[in-house]
Amino acid sequence: MVEAKNGAHVLVVNVMGRIFMDPLDDPFAAIERELAACALKHDADAILVDMHCEATSEKQSMGHFCDGRASLVVGTHTHAPTADHQILPRGTAFISDVGMTGDYDSVIGMNKDEPLNRFVRRIGAARFEPALGPATLCGVAVETDDATGLARRIGAVRLGGRLEEARPTFW
Repeated sequence: MVEAKNGAHVLVVNVMGRIFMDPLDDPFAAIERELAACALKHDADAILVDMHCEATSEKQSMGHFCDGRASLVVGTHTHAPTADHQILPRGTAFISDVGMTGDYDSVIGMNKDEPLNRFVRRIGAARFEPALGPATLCGVAVETDDATGLARRIGAVRLGGRLEEARPTFW
C-alpha cells in the first residue's frame, strides 16, 4: 500500500502472466487473493494492477477479470504502447501495453546491433547495451472517482523522443 500525495491509500499489485513465461503461479488466483484482502473503497482508495506478460489476450483477460474491482489494469512487458486505452464496462481503466520509457530508435530500448545480430545469425556475439538516444516517456493518466475509486477518464501519455506526443485532454 502506498500513500499518495493527497493522502489516498493506493494498492499497487504486479503479477506476471504465464503465456510464454512458464512456469509461474496463476496470476488470476494471485489477483483474486489481493482484491479479497484489500477491496476498492473499503481498504484502498485506488487499486492499480500491472499485468507483466507477453500476450495481449492474457492482459485483456486480466482487465475484464478485475473490471469494477480495480481502478486501473495496465499491461507491461512488450515495450510498445497500444492504442486501446479505455474504461471497461464496470469502471476499470485499461490499456494492453503502456509502452516503455526509453529510446524508441532501438530494439525494446537496447542498441539495435546485438538484437538484430541474434535474429539474423541466431547467435549472440555481445551483451545487450542500452540505446542512448532521446527518450520517450510512455504511460497513461487516469482520473478516478473519489466515491468509488473507479476510473472516470483515461488518456495516453507520450512525451519527448521519437513517437508522436500525446497528452490527455483532461490535463
